[in-house]
Amino acid sequence: MYMSDKNYVIGMDFGSDSVRALIVDAHDGTELATSTFLYTRWKEGLYCNPSKNQFRQHPLDYLEAMQTTIKEAIKSLPDKDPENIKGIAFDTTGSTLVAVDQEGIPLSMKKEFEENPNAMFILWKDHTAIQEADEINEFTQNWNGINFLKYEGGIYSSEWFWAKILHVLREDESIRKAAFSWVEHCDWMPAVLTDKIDPLKMSRSRCAAGHKAMWHEEFGGLPSEDYLTGIDPLLTGLKERLFTDTDTAEKPIGTLTAEWAEKLGLSEDVVVGGGAFDCHMGSVGAAAGAYTLSKVMGTSTCDILVAPIDEFGDKLIKGICGQVDGSVIPGMIGLEAGQSAFGDIYAWFKQVLLWPTKQLLKDQLSEDQLELLSDKIIPSLEEEAAKLEIGESKVCSLDWMNGRRTPDANQNLKGAITGINLGTDAPTIYRSLVEATAFGSKAILDRFVDEGIPIKNIIALGGISKKSKLVMQITADILNKPIKVVTSEQTCALGAAMFAATAAGLYAKVEDAMDSMNSGFDKEYFPIPANVVKYQSLYEEYKSLGVFLENK
Repeated sequence: MYMSDKNYVIGMDFGSDSVRALIVDAHDGTELATSTFLYTRWKEGLYCNPSKNQFRQHPLDYLEAMQTTIKEAIKSLPDKDPENIKGIAFDTTGSTLVAVDQEGIPLSMKKEFEENPNAMFILWKDHTAIQEADEINEFTQNWNGINFLKYEGGIYSSEWFWAKILHVLREDESIRKAAFSWVEHCDWMPAVLTDKIDPLKMSRSRCAAGHKAMWHEEFGGLPSEDYLTGIDPLLTGLKERLFTDTDTAEKPIGTLTAEWAEKLGLSEDVVVGGGAFDCHMGSVGAAAGAYTLSKVMGTSTCDILVAPIDEFGDKLIKGICGQVDGSVIPGMIGLEAGQSAFGDIYAWFKQVLLWPTKQLLKDQLSEDQLELLSDKIIPSLEEEAAKLEIGESKVCSLDWMNGRRTPDANQNLKGAITGINLGTDAPTIYRSLVEATAFGSKAILDRFVDEGIPIKNIIALGGISKKSKLVMQITADILNKPIKVVTSEQTCALGAAMFAATAAGLYAKVEDAMDSMNSGFDKEYFPIPANVVKYQSLYEEYKSLGVFLENK
């Protein structure tokens, strides 16, 4: 498709801690400018209670961070001309949802709820709804009607839509009375910028609805009323206040309102594309083809795979986070899996090691000195851990510190470190944690293969894939497959930019944008045969440990 010399698009990537704005040339994907901003209230720990697995975010964090990053990115443009920007699209974490009133306004933006955590966006990693997820699973097993979980891997998670809603409705009467509907973050952003926030008319993401809310065309939309009320009468009537239809992310939602065009320093002609989850758009940004497993490796992991509909047939993949037509690439089946904690495990161990310093030397060290020390811990651990022989320590760890996402979601599970003695040191434990996260990745790969889904290629994106040679080599050895690392450091935002370009009419379909705008690869890790053999027996120990702890 013909494009003029200067057609720019913006990809917005809303992560767990910050938002990133990326402006790219829609012709070839050249990254022209970027800006990142940490959520102000989130950084202060507001509305969160880690001891209860409660993680909430204020919508103003999203709006303020978006304004700041887009304006800063525009300032960094070589020509500093926002008139060349034609489209914008969004990826967000998920399931991250919020209660809204009848007009579509998040309750936390109303004065009476502005400090109520239950009125905030409930972040993906909020696990306060474990009980509700267990009840949904138990009810479904004894339900004599349609199996509404069959496209969700057969198991519902506390990280997902209905469990979170039910938990808040039970816990907070004020929200129960005030909430008209519920909206995913990836749906809310484009709705706000186009003033299409009416919850009954708002465009709803196929990606979010299919993977987290049990939406499927076979069901005529969401699960039936009798199924939902059977889970809990508190869900009575809610389905009618949600949605029936969903949209894939290349569909244009509208153009910027005059108010938001002024706030962002953009033209009212800028086309606003649909939203989807970060990892799904990241797979598009990485130009992942059929049967390529794209691993987004960050605080958690999300493993995305796409398959042609005609080849996929009527398979039902057990224990994953859903299989959805069009959730990644329109016209293909998108499959999602992942680990509830990956980089978060390394960060946890770092904080354990830092505790004495923070407590005993907090008056002697400045914040800058503490930050410098903190930044050196993981690289130092990796340097020493790389010197250790595989299996020599006999330490075996389990990567369920934040529960297990896949295969077979179970957020009640806990992590473990076994085989330690008085000679076990920090690098040894760290290496064991890295091996555990890689073993968790292998369990996902094995599930796909066992269910008849071939894995032809593996690509990695996200912070860890760029920063840690040790993690990437161990993962390649344990998976026994080469892993290509995407060049772009903002692959999820780049995927959002591809959807923006398609929504703006610069490409006829997303695949065309993928072909033209991808960044390619800058590194490839190959499995070392000798290491592969050694890790095979250690993987069996990892699985045995998991079986023991899950059934004790």
